[in-house]
Amino acid sequence: MITFLRISIFFLTFIFVQTLFATENIVNVYTWADEIPHTLINQFEKETGIKVNYSTFDSNEIMYAKIRAITHTGYDLVEPSSYYIDRMHRLNMLEPLDKKKLSNYKNLDPTFLNAPYDPNSLYSIPFIWGITGIFMNKEYFPTNVTTQWNDLVDKKYLNQLMFLDDAREVFSVALRMLGYSINDANPEHIKQAYLKLKTLMPNVKLFNSDAIISLLIDEDATIGMAWNGDLFKAKLENSKLQFVYPKDGFEIWVDNFAILKGAPHLENAYQFLNFLMRADVAKTASLSVNYSTANLAAKNLMPPDIKNNPTLYPPAAILKNGEFQTDVDDKSYALLEKYWEKLKIGG
Repeated sequence: MITFLRISIFFLTFIFVQTLFATENIVNVYTWADEIPHTLINQFEKETGIKVNYSTFDSNEIMYAKIRAITHTGYDLVEPSSYYIDRMHRLNMLEPLDKKKLSNYKNLDPTFLNAPYDPNSLYSIPFIWGITGIFMNKEYFPTNVTTQWNDLVDKKYLNQLMFLDDAREVFSVALRMLGYSINDANPEHIKQAYLKLKTLMPNVKLFNSDAIISLLIDEDATIGMAWNGDLFKAKLENSKLQFVYPKDGFEIWVDNFAILKGAPHLENAYQFLNFLMRADVAKTASLSVNYSTANLAAKNLMPPDIKNNPTLYPPAAILKNGEFQTDVDDKSYALLEKYWEKLKIGG
């Protein structure tokens, strides 16, 4: 009887705590580091009275592993990049959006709606976007003869290239060199991409994704592969830097907000999403990180030297040569990872 009473009290207490947690006036947000300035967090809290619990991650893989490992993370909003939206909604991890609760949805740039990773924009709100392309330092390369990924195979670049330390990004380059889609999951094509990268490896000086800006500013890397937003930031301190949109194609990536399935503070999540889609708010976030906004109303508020900057906002004719990254099946991804490890150890 006493044991039964104790168990009953435990479960009643647990249910009470869970109910209290779900009704607290908070929103739990899990995003890329530095993409939402703390000034905006404070502004939202002041305007709404909703407390924002804000956590950050440094890679999609870390974010995904954490959410997969814990059944109830308590997070309401998460910010996956393109192909992780694809993966997470297929695994029933995301809540379909009720756009009637998002009055600022109209501010979004149609270019980034209905993308291949979320064809009907059912799960994702595009926020920050960018392009993976070629950078070069004009002091070392005064003549711009490098216009496509295939040019980087030239022996004159021996031990000079910096490539991103990311398997999907690097294999996307090789697939475009071969004329395939960056999302090609054909095992034979992935093998061909690996062999193509092997021919490129003598030219690769380093792989890096964490210190790109400082490497570009200090000229420790003078040519290679980079994100356009990092190039833009570095160029503010080193005017010799140049960004090239490869003619043989490039990846367009997008960081998107999504609501996790079972979000404990659903209505607060919608309020925060709607806040982020306000033109003034999206403008502040974009200028803070020096990356492009997927909010057209926010872009229109930008200073002319920003919204007309071709490094951040290339013309539509150039953008058409890019591809949005989508997910690949587990078997193809495992094969890609196997080749990636072999490549990095010289296999």
